[in-house]
Amino acid sequence: MSAKQLLHNYLDECPLIAIVRGVTPAEAEAIGDAVYDSGIRIIEVPLNSPDPLESIGILASRFGERMLVGAGTVLTAGQVAQVAETGGRIIVSPDTNTEVISATGAAGLVSCPGYFTPSEAFAAIRAGATALKLFPAEGATPGLLKAQLGVLPSDIPYLVVGGVKPDNMRLWLEAGATGFGLGGGLYKPGQSAVDTLEKGRAYVAGLEQ
Repeated sequence: MSAKQLLHNYLDECPLIAIVRGVTPAEAEAIGDAVYDSGIRIIEVPLNSPDPLESIGILASRFGERMLVGAGTVLTAGQVAQVAETGGRIIVSPDTNTEVISATGAAGLVSCPGYFTPSEAFAAIRAGATALKLFPAEGATPGLLKAQLGVLPSDIPYLVVGGVKPDNMRLWLEAGATGFGLGGGLYKPGQSAVDTLEKGRAYVAGLEQ
């Protein structure tokens, strides 16, 4: 299965990505269970978390095909290889680094780099990005995304990341967003699994508002 089809399969089930920055290996299973039970099917552990590769390995082993597990804040091609070795299948970055994108594609993983301008978006697409992450969305508007989509390819998923709340997703979806990455609004370091489940369910419900 291609990386594009793999990502679409999970986004079709739920167009949300859980960003669990700061989770520890000891917490990974419980937080992963909470994310899964909320209905979210994609989870990323940013590499600036404590022992992130261990947490990714734990999550990948626990969920297998049930979730798409991978890493965020991936900044180098070497990190792509490390994530692949742990069983991670999606690489998310804050920037448009064509070396990282190419390495991700060569490894057969899903590539989701960050972008903010059409120039960055086209550079990422040419390098082989599977999806694009509009980041930081706090500095953008649904109108900006809609204008960008007037020139960007329509067969690429566009994920909005930054400042996303359960009650503001509808405007982004109407502008053409495919889905969302959920950071601090979903999970903060040290947060309980119960709170994570509650917040996750609120975001899933927000898709229907």
